[in-house]
Amino acid sequence: MKCFVTGGSGFVGANLVHELNARGHEVRCLLRPQADLRGLEGAKYETVKGDLSNQEFLKEAIAGCDWCFHVAASYHLWLPDYGPMYEANVEGTRRVLNAAHDAGCSRIVYTSTVGCIGLPKTGARIVTPTNEDTPVSEKQMSNHYKLSKWKAEVVARELADKGLPVVIVNPSAPIGPRDVKPTPTGKVIVDFLNRDMPAYLDTGLNWVHVRDVCAGHVLAAEKGRVGERYILGNAEANWSMKEAFAVMEDLTSIRAPRMKIPYFVAWSAAQVNETISKFTKKEPKAPIAGVRMAKYKMFFNPQKAIDELGMPQTPARDALNNAVEWFRANGYVRSKR
Repeated sequence: MKCFVTGGSGFVGANLVHELNARGHEVRCLLRPQADLRGLEGAKYETVKGDLSNQEFLKEAIAGCDWCFHVAASYHLWLPDYGPMYEANVEGTRRVLNAAHDAGCSRIVYTSTVGCIGLPKTGARIVTPTNEDTPVSEKQMSNHYKLSKWKAEVVARELADKGLPVVIVNPSAPIGPRDVKPTPTGKVIVDFLNRDMPAYLDTGLNWVHVRDVCAGHVLAAEKGRVGERYILGNAEANWSMKEAFAVMEDLTSIRAPRMKIPYFVAWSAAQVNETISKFTKKEPKAPIAGVRMAKYKMFFNPQKAIDELGMPQTPARDALNNAVEWFRANGYVRSKR
């Protein structure tokens, strides 16, 4: 198949291009002129320079492609102005999906986030992972990023209802190689390796190998039901931060943080950080949105993707080890102090 990929320079996008290459597909990438292409090193792809602002341009760019993977998104937990993020994530999604349909794509895979899935209840001694059917509403979108992705998902579902061949995927917390930026989850690993993680919040994530997430994208194009959404996660890797750090300690022999930060302390620090940012216009080190999300253990059940798509389940320990090896090999870790 000939595949069109937006967001190909990002963490998931770059790994998706490599995955498509490995499966014998041709790839055309929409890339901004200033895109950081380090994650795409070694990949084979055709480049189209541009952005998501013009539907006719997008239609021409996608022409001749069989599948479209819309991975691009503006991901920020704090901005001085959130307008551009909504424009990119909501209206940009509308343009890409319509353009892909007009260009004749037989499958359009939209990359959403588990932030649009209902969260487990707080306070429970046993946290039950949620799935695609867990009740959720726009009111539960606790920050602008999640709300913009929720609105984009609504657009994707509406277009699917109108006959567009759209399948939605909701990755959990991908980790692995080529996390160039790095992502917030990747930064946790980098900070751990650099011994910059003296304490932790009592939160949790569904950790998943980025390679499995990308395989899930391809499988969604091959087997996904139009209008459905699929959590791309790992059924055995709903880990608290304490559990994840214990695995990292075992892998690296670096002592994991033992001190747990009370939620109210993190919340107070985030408020101070954001107050300062209002004047400096610089992103706070601890945005309120991030602390608010950390109040929940973001545990999810990906069984639907496993059963319907055949999504692979690489052990999360291996995913963490691959991430550690990549960060070390690519200069993200300071010399041992």
